[in-house]
Amino acid sequence: MGKYVDNNLIKDEQVELETTYHWIIFCNLRAVLTLFIAPLIDKYTDEFAITNKRVIIKTGLISRKTFEMNHSKIESVNVDQGILGRILGYGTIRIVGSGGTKEVFPKIQYPIEFRKKFQELSH
Repeated sequence: MGKYVDNNLIKDEQVELETTYHWIIFCNLRAVLTLFIAPLIDKYTDEFAITNKRVIIKTGLISRKTFEMNHSKIESVNVDQGILGRILGYGTIRIVGSGGTKEVFPKIQYPIEFRKKFQELSH
């Protein structure tokens, strides 16, 4: 489990699922130009977790962006997958919160499982 998630769990909260970026992040121009350094940093420092109470996502190494939302405040978790994403097991997760807030996280490994786990825990 990621260090950020571990350090920010609240009382009686436990991680139910955790995922990371799919290896496909290494297959883009940025990765080729930076010799895989930027995707490696992303893969090993960004955290995506569903606890029994919240969705917790942290991206960034030096500048950090966090997303934490209680299950009850999330209206939907949507998954976008192209053909290659379906074959290789990655996709984009779109989280829509109450009040219309939208967060998008591309190239996530096992996005369908992420959505399924959220749906299981939110009912």
